[in-house]
Amino acid sequence: MRRIDLSHPIADGTVTYPGLPGPVIEDHLSFEASAEHYAPGTEFRIGRITMVANTGTYLDTPAHRFRDGHDLAQLPLESCALLPAAVVDAGPGPIGPEALGGIEVAGAAVLLRTGWSQHWGTARYGDVDHPFLTAEGAHHLVQAGARLVGIDSVNIDATDGGDRPAHTTLLAAGIPVVEHLTNLDQLPASGATFTAVPVAVQGMATFPVRAFAAVA
Repeated sequence: MRRIDLSHPIADGTVTYPGLPGPVIEDHLSFEASAEHYAPGTEFRIGRITMVANTGTYLDTPAHRFRDGHDLAQLPLESCALLPAAVVDAGPGPIGPEALGGIEVAGAAVLLRTGWSQHWGTARYGDVDHPFLTAEGAHHLVQAGARLVGIDSVNIDATDGGDRPAHTTLLAAGIPVVEHLTNLDQLPASGATFTAVPVAVQGMATFPVRAFAAVA
C-alpha cells in the first residue's frame, strides 16, 4: 500500500485562513538548556506551539458549530479513520448535487477535489471565489450517508457572506469536515482508504490532522 500525505505542513507563521494568526513554534527546552538536567552527552528538546485550532489541514467536529455538539475527545474513530474514499472531481465552481450524483458515498469519506490547493500560501488562496459545497450539495451528502466530507479549498462553505449552510448541515448530522486538504490529484476516484485523526482534546472543536490515504 502506498501512503499519500494529504496535509499541508505547519510552519512558524503559516497563514491558513485570512484573518487568523499563524502559529508560533519555539523551544520550551532547547538541547543546550537541557544539558544541566541530564548526564554528559545526553540532551533533549521539548517544543512549544501556540496556535489557533484552525491551522493547517484540520478537522471540524459538531462542537465547532453547535454548543451541544460533541468535541474532539468524543469524536468516534470510525468517523475519521480507515474510511473508503470517494473522490469527486468538483471543478472550480460551487459544488451541488449535480456534481455528486451517481457517486457511491454511503459510509465513505467524500473528498471534494477542486484543485484550489495549488494556491496554498498565496493571497489567492483566501479569495471569496474559492470552490465550496452548496447547501443542496451538503443535504445530498447527508441523505446519501456520507461519513466524512473533505475539501482542498479554503472553506467548505462560501465566504462572501455570513451563512455557513454546508457546515451547519453536515455537522448537525454528526459528519466531520476536513478543510485545506492537498494532493487529492494523486488519488483514484475510488479504492483508496482515508484517515484524518485529530488529538482527543476535551473542550476543543477543531484541530489539525495528518490526513493521508492508503492506495493499493
